[in-house]
Amino acid sequence: MQLKKVSLESINEVNKGTLIELIGIEVTELGEDFVRARMPVDSRTKQPFGLLHGGASVVLIETIGSIGSSLLINHDQEFSVGLEVNANHVGVAKDGYVYAIAKLSHCGKRTHVWGVDVKDEKTERLICTGRLTVMVVDKKS
Repeated sequence: MQLKKVSLESINEVNKGTLIELIGIEVTELGEDFVRARMPVDSRTKQPFGLLHGGASVVLIETIGSIGSSLLINHDQEFSVGLEVNANHVGVAKDGYVYAIAKLSHCGKRTHVWGVDVKDEKTERLICTGRLTVMVVDKKS
């Protein structure tokens, strides 16, 4: 299934005034079956030891997978919600930016599954890998 074509500006505008904007996540690319975004590694996203907080990586994973699912559904009839997210933190980032690419693994009638890798923007090293399952729910009349 192909993602709806929308502008990056419209996606990033919807995120204003939310946690997504607060920690600096910016969607940078939308493909047929993927979403790419970047996030700064700074005081908003670091843990006390100066490393990227694992929770910030999880927020990035859930954010871009959820955006992807929102581009697959009919908003007049349904909405999507995160059902499960998991993450394996396998590397560290201390500064700069990380980026993530969410790729659609499964697109069912009621569930979507996204595989997401978070990488250091400078070195391309894997920082975190995760999976997001999204549930599609019918709106009640």
